[in-house]
Amino acid sequence: MIAIGEYNELEVLRDTSAGLFLGDGEGNDVLLPGKYIPKETQIGDRLKVFIYKDSEDRPVATTETPRITLNHFALLKTVMVNEIGAFLDWGLEKHLFVPFREQNKKMEEGRHYLVYMFLDEKSDRLVASAKLNHFLDNEILTVRTGDEVELLIWDKTDLGYNVIINQKHKGLVYANEVFTELRPGAILTGFIRNIREDHKIDVSLQKQGYGQVEPSSQKILDVLRASNGFLGLGDHSTPEAIAAKLEMSKKTFKKAVGALYRKKMIVLKEDGIHLV
Repeated sequence: MIAIGEYNELEVLRDTSAGLFLGDGEGNDVLLPGKYIPKETQIGDRLKVFIYKDSEDRPVATTETPRITLNHFALLKTVMVNEIGAFLDWGLEKHLFVPFREQNKKMEEGRHYLVYMFLDEKSDRLVASAKLNHFLDNEILTVRTGDEVELLIWDKTDLGYNVIINQKHKGLVYANEVFTELRPGAILTGFIRNIREDHKIDVSLQKQGYGQVEPSSQKILDVLRASNGFLGLGDHSTPEAIAAKLEMSKKTFKKAVGALYRKKMIVLKEDGIHLV
């Protein structure tokens, strides 16, 4: 089966004036236009290609890399808006369509939007939606407390940042645990901090508990080495000062400093931390 909106590994079957026809071994084939054919490709080779529909609504293969794949989220730029909807640049020749019914508010040309791509059952075409909540599932969870996960930054709220976890679930990173500006569409590594009874998920950008100490300790060492062995921070320092200098909470800072002190790698004085 040749899957639209996804990468497929297909065999080169035959050469034509329009390009190569690729097959899945089950009698299905698709055209790879000549401009996308890698050099030295021969009949019988297997190629990894992305399948979508061209302007004439025919399945077609490409070796170009799309910015989004089926059933995934990504931040894309609007390149055109007309009477039927908006069109997004997703890295391929044909733009990705967003019907008006899939827009929270009318999209504007030149702006970026976080969208989800799916296969429309009525038209059998790939389309995008900005109504992200419809495609996130927090009822059946695939993560547990402490798991390392992929985070896609969604938007900023009064509480912090809404994030999409592993392209499946909605989560929240609290503002007091973020020490730098996060931009929508950014992909980061995070950790599941807490799963509440209502299945809302709290996420942290740092490992919880003692797992935070090792990378945080290394960061303090790096700053010390870059600052001639001195860092003017200590127990007297405010959380804001620590966050501004090290991008970590005061609690994490104290744990990390304690670990370095026990290893006799630093000396603590009234003016701050000195590297041994």
